[in-house]
Amino acid sequence: MQKKFIMLGAILAMLGVMIGAFGAHALKPILEANSRVDTFETAVKYHFYHALGLLFIGLFSHRQPSKWLSYAGNCLLAGVIIFSGSLYALCLSGITFLGAITPIGGVCMIAGWFLVVVAVIKRVE
Repeated sequence: MQKKFIMLGAILAMLGVMIGAFGAHALKPILEANSRVDTFETAVKYHFYHALGLLFIGLFSHRQPSKWLSYAGNCLLAGVIIFSGSLYALCLSGITFLGAITPIGGVCMIAGWFLVVVAVIKRVE
């Protein structure tokens, strides 16, 4: 679990930087035409924050592996894919129904952080 989340966190962080830079430069005309610059920036921010969360989970699971941290990491990963992924697709395609999928990713992210809390509580008990 530790290695998996550190690797995925690093890959997601790298992709977050790449996607953010690509959006700020190459995609800027498309994002401006679709009035989605702010939406794209939100997707990149949440993508990057949760990539750091995966790194955090991977590093802390080294000290004491926990099924709760594993669940948390999987939720954060799903959250990035669904939340940020749907916003990226919305920004580039203009297909508005994709915005209906975004909250599912947000719930995954919230659940992931909640499960980190559960892991800490379980560790203390």
